[in-house]
Amino acid sequence: MAKKDSLFPALLLGILSGSAVWGAAQENETDVTVFKVTVNMVQLDVAVTDKKGDYVTRLTPWDFAIYEDGIPQKIATFGEENEAPRRLEDYKPGESNLALATSSSTKTRGRRGRGSSPDVFQNASPEQVSSLVAGASVFILFDTSNYMYRGFVFAQDAIAEFVRSLHDPARVAFYSYSRNFSRASLVTSERSQVLRAIRTTVAGDDAALYNSLLLTLKDAAQLSGRKVVVVFSNGPDNASAVGPEDVREIAQTEGIPIYMISTQEARLDPVSTAVFERVSATTGGKVYFAKNWKEQQDAFASIRDDLAHLYSLSYYPQPNPNRGWRSITVKLVGQNLKGYHVRTRSGYRPKAVRLTEQIKPAT
Repeated sequence: MAKKDSLFPALLLGILSGSAVWGAAQENETDVTVFKVTVNMVQLDVAVTDKKGDYVTRLTPWDFAIYEDGIPQKIATFGEENEAPRRLEDYKPGESNLALATSSSTKTRGRRGRGSSPDVFQNASPEQVSSLVAGASVFILFDTSNYMYRGFVFAQDAIAEFVRSLHDPARVAFYSYSRNFSRASLVTSERSQVLRAIRTTVAGDDAALYNSLLLTLKDAAQLSGRKVVVVFSNGPDNASAVGPEDVREIAQTEGIPIYMISTQEARLDPVSTAVFERVSATTGGKVYFAKNWKEQQDAFASIRDDLAHLYSLSYYPQPNPNRGWRSITVKLVGQNLKGYHVRTRSGYRPKAVRLTEQIKPAT
């Protein structure tokens, strides 16, 4: 257990999220001391569906209310589907994201144009600009343990079809795991590279799912913009040194939804079923139990559809004395939106505040 105890705190403190920097200057006779404090920006992927499970689109920033530990938060940026989020001041009350974007760019496939006007981030820091990019980076983690001997080729086919069908995400990575973890294809925009990596995988050995999922999250957290992890698993974990709760908290803190596809029937493995459901639900993702190739295809199609209909919201936390786990609640505002369902991550643990000091000559 020593390995688990040392790995989790180190990872939690070592991963950085989107941030903004502000400075305060103190002047004396010869120089100016500038203190820079890094403040975490909290980014959320939010899905909104009606009672039938259909996606609700064209909502505005004013349709959402965010609470952290019950404290109301002010939305800083907002985006719909796979477009780059915009600052709230770039919206007008009552104006949808769709209308705003189409007024400054060309429509694509009936949706908003993919580019944002150059002046949208003119007052933003480089960290803010780099973190608010269009599209999502999708990390696929494939179970190649000895649980996967049956139906291995069908699983490869389903994953390959999913990769080929992704149009909006900027980048895709393909990893595999059994007892060991393999970065078969690092994050890339070249689909052919990912497809080759899928076809070279072979099955064998025990399953270290949570070790591998933790390493996947660590890689994803180093990228800017939206990230999601899609796990294809055929059985329980029997070789990991870390537990699912540690992995779940990392994903929540970093704002990375986890989608899980299991080829086991839920009733045959109730323990893994409960874990998969909790990990996916609390990170803002979904879980699917697909016992045959057709259901696997349907699960990947559902994930692709979900990624295309997410809202992107961010905020800078209001003063909060809680330095531990903070809960996040997103609600819809207005009588006409009652009955809709909101899905996002349930909370996060704030990073340690970083303070740096610079000495600049007085002017």
